[in-house]
Amino acid sequence: MSWPRDDAKLERVRRLMAEEELDALIVRAPDNVLYLSNFWGMKGYEVVVFPREAEPTLICLEASADDAGRAAWTRDIRLFRGYDERDPRPPQARALEAAVEASDGYDRVGLELSLGTQGSDRMVGEPTTYTRSWFDAWPGSADATPLLAASRAIKTTQEVERMRLANEIAAAAMEHVRGELRAGMKESEAGAMWNAFVHAQGTGWEGKVELAHGFSLVWSGPGIRTFTATGDRQVQEHEPTLFEIWVCADGYWCDHTKNLCPGELTPEYERLLDGLLGVYEAAIAHCRPGASLAELDSLIREGIAAAGYPGQPSHPVAHGVGARAHEPPYAHQAGGGTIEAGMVLAIEPGAYWDGGGGLRLEDNFLITADGGEKLSPFPDGIVR
Repeated sequence: MSWPRDDAKLERVRRLMAEEELDALIVRAPDNVLYLSNFWGMKGYEVVVFPREAEPTLICLEASADDAGRAAWTRDIRLFRGYDERDPRPPQARALEAAVEASDGYDRVGLELSLGTQGSDRMVGEPTTYTRSWFDAWPGSADATPLLAASRAIKTTQEVERMRLANEIAAAAMEHVRGELRAGMKESEAGAMWNAFVHAQGTGWEGKVELAHGFSLVWSGPGIRTFTATGDRQVQEHEPTLFEIWVCADGYWCDHTKNLCPGELTPEYERLLDGLLGVYEAAIAHCRPGASLAELDSLIREGIAAAGYPGQPSHPVAHGVGARAHEPPYAHQAGGGTIEAGMVLAIEPGAYWDGGGGLRLEDNFLITADGGEKLSPFPDGIVR
């Protein structure tokens, strides 16, 4: 879908470029290409050359010309062929050549020199990584990753609207599964139901979403643990089935953990839920402009320890969400930084039992002057 050019976002990037004395950014990570041009590419070969004081250039596959012409915010779109009978090189070489030409004349450029992770392209979720020749093409370039992270941490009105769509789709898919979940069903069946709804119904959502994809990890009862795959274990009747879920709607994301239980919850889980809800609510109350990100991490972990689970959880407990499901800022005791209005944070305390079982709560919160605004309409806790 074509969105109006987000001038508030692009002007903030240019202000940061001026502070760093950068003449142009040259980006290839699909999430940064989307961020600066509104074009979400198919293969990850696309490039944006984003000058501080001139029209940006989008470089993309010739096969994507119609999509780029419809969605991109720039008029300067330069195409390269995926296969060229006159040029035996792979397409990335032609993209690099076009990027070098488009950036000619800019003295100080910024590249993504320190990417830890990157969002995937629109095709198969397989990030196309850079070769050394990409970085060698601009010797003496600056690392633009911190600049882009700082800009992306604060969401514009348009970005929040796009993220609300992802949140709404995720919640609607949970409501669908809520009506269909049955004890004895495989975890993978529950996950497939959720994924299918997101893709089938989220694509075209409100006439505003061109492509929606869902990603899920589903565990039930003793299967609940961190960093394991969904399997063929059965959904338990009296224990929660945990849905660790992500929706990507045209490149903008949400990241949730929601819990369903098809029967009456065991007393052990009721106690765990009560303790974890207290930690969760305290963390949300902390999230106001000017609050410390490091203290947010400490608050959550100390609360979980006081509830009887010291040293937990093993996963991060708060991070940014936007054009990636996990992006800066991160709440970490060894880090710094403050919470600012306009950030969208995923808050996700969890506690897990030895041998399997446990619970996690997670939603996305827009930071406003009055605190955190929950973006998902689906309830927290364990939904019966």
